[in-house]
Amino acid sequence: MAEILKADQNRFRFVVDYSARLIRAGKVVAVPTDTLYGLAADPFNLAAVNEIFRIKQRTAGRPVPLLVASLEQAIELTVYPADLLLELAKRFWPGPLTVVVPASPQIPLRITAHTGKLGLRWPRAPLVEALIAATGRPVTGTSANLSEHLPGTTAEEVDRQIGDALPLIVDGGPTPGGVASTVVELVGERIRLLRPGGIPASALEEFLI
Repeated sequence: MAEILKADQNRFRFVVDYSARLIRAGKVVAVPTDTLYGLAADPFNLAAVNEIFRIKQRTAGRPVPLLVASLEQAIELTVYPADLLLELAKRFWPGPLTVVVPASPQIPLRITAHTGKLGLRWPRAPLVEALIAATGRPVTGTSANLSEHLPGTTAEEVDRQIGDALPLIVDGGPTPGGVASTVVELVGERIRLLRPGGIPASALEEFLI
Protein backbone atom coordinates (compact mmCIF):
# COMPACT_ATOMS: atom_id res chain seq x y z
CA MET A 1 0.00 0.00 0.00
CA ALA A 2 1.39 3.37 -0.97
CA GLU A 3 2.40 5.95 1.59
CA ILE A 4 0.67 9.24 0.75
CA LEU A 5 2.43 12.48 1.69
CA LYS A 6 0.97 15.92 1.22
CA ALA A 7 3.37 18.33 -0.45
CA ASP A 8 2.22 21.40 1.44
CA GLN A 9 4.38 24.44 2.02
CA ASN A 10 5.67 23.28 5.40
CA ARG A 11 6.77 19.84 4.17
CA PHE A 12 7.70 20.62 0.57
CA ARG A 13 11.47 20.20 1.03
CA PHE A 14 11.08 17.01 3.05
CA VAL A 15 8.74 15.47 0.47
CA VAL A 16 11.07 16.36 -2.40
CA ASP A 17 14.15 14.94 -0.66
CA TYR A 18 12.31 11.80 0.42
CA SER A 19 10.97 11.23 -3.09
CA ALA A 20 14.43 11.79 -4.58
CA ARG A 21 15.96 9.22 -2.25
CA LEU A 22 13.39 6.65 -3.35
CA ILE A 23 14.00 7.41 -7.02
CA ARG A 24 17.77 7.18 -6.63
CA ALA A 25 17.19 3.78 -4.97
CA GLY A 26 15.35 2.56 -8.08
CA LYS A 27 11.78 3.08 -6.88
CA VAL A 28 8.82 4.59 -8.74
CA VAL A 29 6.97 7.53 -7.16
CA ALA A 30 3.65 9.08 -8.23
CA VAL A 31 3.88 12.88 -8.38
CA PRO A 32 1.55 15.70 -9.46
CA THR A 33 2.48 17.68 -12.56
CA ASP A 34 0.75 20.59 -14.27
CA THR A 35 -1.36 18.18 -16.34
CA LEU A 36 -1.89 14.82 -14.60
CA TYR A 37 -0.23 12.71 -11.94
CA GLY A 38 2.83 10.95 -13.35
CA LEU A 39 5.17 8.11 -12.45
CA ALA A 40 8.63 9.49 -11.69
CA ALA A 41 11.60 7.12 -11.85
CA ASP A 42 15.24 7.13 -12.92
CA PRO A 43 15.15 6.60 -16.70
CA PHE A 44 18.70 5.23 -16.68
CA ASN A 45 17.85 2.48 -14.16
CA LEU A 46 16.49 -0.43 -16.21
CA ALA A 47 14.93 -2.11 -13.18
CA ALA A 48 13.03 1.08 -12.35
CA VAL A 49 11.82 1.44 -15.95
CA ASN A 50 10.69 -2.20 -15.96
CA GLU A 51 8.81 -1.50 -12.74
CA ILE A 52 6.85 1.27 -14.48
CA PHE A 53 5.66 -1.22 -17.08
CA ARG A 54 4.70 -3.68 -14.34
CA ILE A 55 2.79 -1.05 -12.35
CA LYS A 56 0.88 0.20 -15.38
CA GLN A 57 0.43 -3.31 -16.81
CA ARG A 58 1.77 -1.79 -19.99
CA THR A 59 2.88 -3.64 -23.11
CA ALA A 60 6.59 -3.57 -23.90
CA GLY A 61 6.38 -1.66 -27.19
CA ARG A 62 5.36 1.68 -25.69
CA PRO A 63 7.88 4.50 -25.19
CA VAL A 64 8.20 6.40 -21.91
CA PRO A 65 8.40 10.22 -21.98
CA LEU A 66 10.86 12.12 -19.83
CA LEU A 67 10.44 15.30 -17.81
CA VAL A 68 13.20 17.91 -17.71
CA ALA A 69 13.69 21.12 -15.77
CA SER A 70 15.55 23.20 -18.34
CA LEU A 71 16.09 23.54 -22.07
CA GLU A 72 19.75 22.67 -21.57
CA GLN A 73 18.75 19.38 -20.00
CA ALA A 74 16.48 18.62 -22.95
CA ILE A 75 19.23 19.37 -25.46
CA GLU A 76 21.53 16.87 -23.73
CA LEU A 77 18.96 14.13 -24.32
CA THR A 78 18.63 14.59 -28.06
CA VAL A 79 20.91 14.52 -31.10
CA TYR A 80 21.08 17.43 -33.51
CA PRO A 81 18.81 19.74 -31.45
CA ALA A 82 16.82 21.55 -34.12
CA ASP A 83 16.17 25.27 -34.09
CA LEU A 84 12.50 24.35 -34.06
CA LEU A 85 12.88 22.62 -30.69
CA LEU A 86 14.37 25.82 -29.31
CA GLU A 87 11.51 27.87 -30.73
CA LEU A 88 8.86 25.53 -29.32
CA ALA A 89 10.56 25.53 -25.94
CA LYS A 90 10.72 29.32 -25.94
CA ARG A 91 7.00 29.55 -26.67
CA PHE A 92 5.49 26.66 -24.70
CA TRP A 93 7.89 25.50 -21.97
CA PRO A 94 7.41 25.17 -19.12
CA GLY A 95 3.97 23.86 -20.01
CA PRO A 96 1.82 21.04 -21.36
CA LEU A 97 3.72 20.32 -24.60
CA THR A 98 5.64 17.08 -25.17
CA VAL A 99 8.06 17.21 -28.08
CA VAL A 100 9.22 13.97 -29.70
CA VAL A 101 12.84 14.30 -30.84
CA PRO A 102 15.66 12.02 -32.03
CA ALA A 103 17.00 10.37 -28.87
CA SER A 104 20.59 10.67 -27.74
CA PRO A 105 22.52 7.37 -27.75
CA GLN A 106 22.66 7.60 -23.94
CA ILE A 107 18.89 6.98 -23.70
CA PRO A 108 18.05 3.34 -22.87
CA LEU A 109 16.27 1.47 -25.66
CA ARG A 110 13.52 0.50 -23.22
CA ILE A 111 12.63 4.20 -22.85
CA THR A 112 12.39 4.78 -26.61
CA ALA A 113 10.78 1.37 -27.32
CA HIS A 114 13.57 0.88 -29.87
CA THR A 115 12.22 3.75 -32.01
CA GLY A 116 15.19 6.07 -31.67
CA LYS A 117 12.75 8.78 -30.60
CA LEU A 118 12.14 10.40 -27.23
CA GLY A 119 9.30 12.50 -25.84
CA LEU A 120 10.50 15.44 -23.73
CA ARG A 121 8.57 17.92 -21.63
CA TRP A 122 9.40 20.68 -19.18
CA PRO A 123 6.33 20.90 -16.94
CA ARG A 124 5.19 24.01 -15.11
CA ALA A 125 5.38 22.18 -11.80
CA PRO A 126 7.71 23.44 -9.03
CA LEU A 127 7.62 20.08 -7.23
CA VAL A 128 8.77 18.20 -10.33
CA GLU A 129 11.47 20.77 -11.05
CA ALA A 130 12.72 20.46 -7.47
CA LEU A 131 12.63 16.67 -7.73
CA ILE A 132 14.71 16.71 -10.91
CA ALA A 133 17.22 19.01 -9.23
CA ALA A 134 17.37 16.73 -6.18
CA THR A 135 17.89 13.57 -8.24
CA GLY A 136 20.35 15.28 -10.54
CA ARG A 137 18.74 13.95 -13.72
CA PRO A 138 15.48 13.93 -15.68
CA VAL A 139 12.69 11.64 -14.51
CA THR A 140 10.11 9.58 -16.31
CA GLY A 141 6.77 11.27 -16.89
CA THR A 142 4.27 8.65 -18.00
CA SER A 143 0.80 9.02 -16.49
CA ALA A 144 0.09 7.40 -13.12
CA ASN A 145 -2.63 4.94 -14.05
CA LEU A 146 -3.24 1.48 -15.43
CA SER A 147 -2.85 1.26 -19.19
CA GLU A 148 -6.08 1.99 -21.05
CA HIS A 149 -7.65 3.46 -17.88
CA LEU A 150 -8.39 7.10 -17.12
CA PRO A 151 -5.33 8.97 -15.85
CA GLY A 152 -5.32 10.26 -12.28
CA THR A 153 -5.80 13.93 -11.51
CA THR A 154 -5.75 13.47 -7.71
CA ALA A 155 -3.72 11.36 -5.32
CA GLU A 156 -6.88 9.47 -4.38
CA GLU A 157 -7.52 8.46 -8.00
CA VAL A 158 -3.95 7.25 -8.35
CA ASP A 159 -4.20 5.31 -5.10
CA ARG A 160 -7.38 3.54 -6.20
CA GLN A 161 -5.81 2.35 -9.44
CA ILE A 162 -2.20 1.55 -8.58
CA GLY A 163 -1.61 2.40 -4.92
CA ASP A 164 -0.90 -1.22 -4.01
CA ALA A 165 2.07 -1.21 -6.41
CA LEU A 166 3.70 2.06 -5.29
CA PRO A 167 5.86 2.97 -2.29
CA LEU A 168 4.82 6.65 -2.34
CA ILE A 169 2.20 8.98 -3.79
CA VAL A 170 2.94 12.68 -3.40
CA ASP A 171 -0.34 14.49 -2.82
CA GLY A 172 -0.27 17.93 -4.40
CA GLY A 173 -4.04 18.25 -4.65
CA PRO A 174 -5.94 18.15 -7.95
CA THR A 175 -3.70 18.81 -10.93
CA PRO A 176 -4.43 22.22 -12.47
CA GLY A 177 -4.46 21.06 -16.10
CA GLY A 178 -6.59 17.96 -15.77
CA VAL A 179 -5.77 16.81 -19.31
CA ALA A 180 -2.69 15.21 -20.84
CA SER A 181 -0.03 17.23 -22.60
CA THR A 182 -0.19 17.87 -26.31
CA VAL A 183 2.32 15.63 -28.11
CA VAL A 184 4.08 16.73 -31.30
CA GLU A 185 6.93 15.20 -33.28
CA LEU A 186 9.65 17.14 -35.04
CA VAL A 187 9.63 16.41 -38.79
CA GLY A 188 12.32 18.51 -40.43
CA GLU A 189 11.40 22.14 -39.86
CA ARG A 190 7.76 21.36 -39.08
CA ILE A 191 5.85 19.34 -36.48
CA ARG A 192 3.29 16.57 -36.68
CA LEU A 193 0.50 16.54 -34.09
CA LEU A 194 0.42 13.11 -32.44
CA ARG A 195 -1.99 13.78 -29.57
CA PRO A 196 -4.18 16.78 -28.72
CA GLY A 197 -3.99 18.01 -25.16
CA GLY A 198 -3.23 21.02 -23.00
CA ILE A 199 -1.88 23.16 -25.86
CA PRO A 200 -4.63 23.72 -28.48
CA ALA A 201 -3.78 22.86 -32.08
CA SER A 202 -4.61 26.44 -33.04
CA ALA A 203 -1.64 27.67 -30.98
CA LEU A 204 0.65 25.37 -32.97
CA GLU A 205 -0.83 26.02 -36.39
CA GLU A 206 2.15 27.93 -37.80
CA PHE A 207 4.43 24.96 -37.07
CA LEU A 208 2.20 22.09 -38.24
CA ILE A 209 2.74 20.03 -41.34
